Amino acid sequence: MTEPRRRVVEMPLRVRYHECDGQGIVFNAHYLAYVDMCSFEAEKALFGSHEEFLAHRTDVVVAEANLKFRAPARYDDELVVSQYLTHLGTTSLIFDFEIHRVETLIAAATLRYVFIDPETLRPQAPPDAVRKAYAALLED
Repeated sequence: MTEPRRRVVEMPLRVRYHECDGQGIVFNAHYLAYVDMCSFEAEKALFGSHEEFLAHRTDVVVAEANLKFRAPARYDDELVVSQYLTHLGTTSLIFDFEIHRVETLIAAATLRYVFIDPETLRPQAPPDAVRKAYAALLED
């Protein structure tokens, strides 16, 4: 049995025509763009804005991405991207994402992010305030 996950954020979006390929379905790379957009919405929910997150003198970069396609999405579909924190490490964190059209799971992604120093781009532990904001998402 899996543990219940606390959603960080939920982001609605509508598929735009230019995001579809010759087969009339969303081109695969756009799903990672949807996930990236959702990540910025999570920063806004947790810190107020991306700029306020950066004011903590930290940033994150994607170190690993895994994407599983479950069903096609097409032009003008209304989708919802949901983000869940599943792991908070010393210098990294892992999020699961789900992209749904109503009740249908379209795609699922797992991304591992690494905290970095924005000036050197080297991995670093996040400041206490940032760690605390993310850690709160893992508490019951």
